[in-house]
Amino acid sequence: MKSVTIVVPTFNEQENIPLCVKRIESIFSNINKYDYRILFVDNCSMDNTRIIIRELAKDNPKIQYIFYVRNFGFSKSCFYGLTQCNTDCAILLFADLQDPPELITHFLKYWEDGSKVVVGVKNKSNESKLMYFIRSIYYKIMARISYIDHIEQFTGFGLYDRSVLNVFRSLNDPIPYLRGIVAELAPECKKVFYRQHQRQFGKSSFKFRSLYDVAMLGMTSYSKFIMRCSLLLGVIVSFFSLLIALTTVVLKVFGIVSYPIGSAAALFGIYFLGGLILLFLGLLGEYIANINVRTMNHPIVVEQERFNLD
Repeated sequence: MKSVTIVVPTFNEQENIPLCVKRIESIFSNINKYDYRILFVDNCSMDNTRIIIRELAKDNPKIQYIFYVRNFGFSKSCFYGLTQCNTDCAILLFADLQDPPELITHFLKYWEDGSKVVVGVKNKSNESKLMYFIRSIYYKIMARISYIDHIEQFTGFGLYDRSVLNVFRSLNDPIPYLRGIVAELAPECKKVFYRQHQRQFGKSSFKFRSLYDVAMLGMTSYSKFIMRCSLLLGVIVSFFSLLIALTTVVLKVFGIVSYPIGSAAALFGIYFLGGLILLFLGLLGEYIANINVRTMNHPIVVEQERFNLD
């Protein structure tokens, strides 16, 4: 009998945990040919999430958990949970149940047919139209600037074979970007399209800061385009500045045009170039911060407690 682990990252999901377990158990009771486990990886929840998970795991040996000492962020939590699975495959499922657990059946079918990675791709969504639009723009930008083909509207929800999990463990990356890693290492993955639902209970903790962190991680990990744009733009601006300066000198020296050099033009140039410099210094800082974290070689997360894992 093949074994499957359902990895469920959590952060303040106390209302969703029992429903999530119930739906997963219902799915495997119908197919009834896999030895499955449910692994909760909690990012230091501040509500009763951990209490509920402990109670469920105490009465059910199929439920496992790993609790972190603090909130290490969405990307690290998901990736680390996958690396802790020793089963034949692992499925990443989010506790808010916006991604339907019933797709697990389809994931397993394609896996049995030979696919090492099966990903869920949302082509429709019940979430805010504005958020869906922003995500679409982000993926289109990444498709343009990245040197790998990112999977549009893929958040990590999917199935990963044991061989892929072994590769994940070997990467030794302290700030892993799962979407980029999958796009780079499994370009031939099987895609399953679905409609994303609204979350069952509670409010999303994925605010602007979290979205920004994930976006910058993707850009600085898988694109040199931005820094090359800054170099190219710097060359172009410098060239035209020199050209304008030479033209001004020639016109003034030969008396072709007689005019005072106004302060407005000078201020405009200073503010324009100053804005560009600050913009690209900020982007350069993101790249340097990314490199700095990777060179420190810190662990992805630090565990506080684990239960029911070998």
